[in-house]
Amino acid sequence: MNPVLAIKNVDVAIDRQVILTNIEFALDSGEILGLVGPSGCGKTTLLNTVAGFIPQTKGDICIEDDIVINTSHMLAPEKRKVGMIFQDYALFPHLTISQNIRFGIKALPKEEQLTRVEELLSLLALDGLADRFPHQLSGGQQQRVAIARAIAPRPKLLLLDEPFSNIDARLRHSLMLELRQLFKSQNITAIFVTHNKDEVFTFADKMAVMAAGNILQFDAPSAVCAEPANYQVADFLQLGSWLPCRISENTIATQLGSFPIAGGSNNISEDDDAILIKPQHIDVSASEEGQLKVTNISVTEQGYHYYLTSCDQDSALAIEHLSVYSPEIYELNQPVNVSVRSHAFLTFTTK
Repeated sequence: MNPVLAIKNVDVAIDRQVILTNIEFALDSGEILGLVGPSGCGKTTLLNTVAGFIPQTKGDICIEDDIVINTSHMLAPEKRKVGMIFQDYALFPHLTISQNIRFGIKALPKEEQLTRVEELLSLLALDGLADRFPHQLSGGQQQRVAIARAIAPRPKLLLLDEPFSNIDARLRHSLMLELRQLFKSQNITAIFVTHNKDEVFTFADKMAVMAAGNILQFDAPSAVCAEPANYQVADFLQLGSWLPCRISENTIATQLGSFPIAGGSNNISEDDDAILIKPQHIDVSASEEGQLKVTNISVTEQGYHYYLTSCDQDSALAIEHLSVYSPEIYELNQPVNVSVRSHAFLTFTTK
């Protein structure tokens, strides 16, 4: 079976400025993709290119078996069978909820329109709100209406631009779980743009990490976290702390000690100059002889969060910021001892 969406070697240039380069990926039916990356990396441009608001300058966009879009065969947005949900939801303020949902299916017989609206109101927990106006709803309810309107015509693909940014933080996680369950139950294939990596881990099946108009890595979120493709991916996702290192033969030398390169440690090169250390691999304890000191203290649901810095900043392997969690209370500038548990190490070149 062909994928619902296949992007093949797509470039996009606007006013002769290249925005996207060699974009390639595919999504199967029911898969949810999260696009992440720094501001200006091309996430929203990619979304708008798939939707048809921005034409590609090279490559193919294939939607199921019957739609192929390229420079010699462009297709208007309304003919792509793609639904779009904007960051501000773009609901019509002068229309009721029922009228908003019916907007994209006005070509259907009226009775069929009303049946579809009733189905969607029930599916999205909006029962009893059909005659209200958007300003009379909460942010979460407005988002549900936007989704109902977008999926009313039964699109093959749903595109969402930062769908959770306007939702109260307290409700965001539960709403993501609710909508993921909805998309899965309806077999909806979707792409959403976000700046928040935690949204991808909660909501998506696949993630694409972008930078400077390129996709640096495309995989399941768990795979990206376990094996980031390069320093840029690991650093953007803030997967841990960076320790300067030197690699020679079978040893990784750091200010916290030297570690043997175990059989499970892959793709380690003598050109690598930084080792990624995740908080779960770190043990910390108070010590007057400690090589690091506490430079910042905060409180999280995981206990106390500390940033540690090398006491000796003149060392070539000095550590600038080491992120650790601990139930113990330490004071600012208190020296501590840090040990790293044995694991499959990840090293990268920052050059």
